[in-house]
Amino acid sequence: QVQLVESGGGLVPAGGSLRLSCAASGRIFSTYAMAWFRQTPGKEREFVAAISRSGDSTYYPDSVKGRFTISRDNAKNTVYLQMNSLRPEDTALYYCTARYQSFGSPLSNLRNDYIYWGPGTQVTVSL
Repeated sequence: QVQLVESGGGLVPAGGSLRLSCAASGRIFSTYAMAWFRQTPGKEREFVAAISRSGDSTYYPDSVKGRFTISRDNAKNTVYLQMNSLRPEDTALYYCTARYQSFGSPLSNLRNDYIYWGPGTQVTVSL
């Protein structure tokens, strides 16, 4: 079992930055690939970023590539999402999620591949 708690959301003007954190419980954090998704009312949950269990591989959709950076600290059981050059369309509830990753398996951008989810943290980008 893995429990996830996000933090760091808030209100920021367009062009600004935020860093989200996700603290995970459990002793086997380093065996899980981690990811961030986001969702706005009436829309599907959207993939934002993923990072491998060791942190040596990352994956982003084109919508955030070059602006967002995912990282992790396995010693602290924490994953981060640094968000720069924020846009109003980045406004959403951001979720941290985890799935066991076997060695050599690829990162996933599919919501249904992820098992554990946090409650989310709201990010609002104003004009």
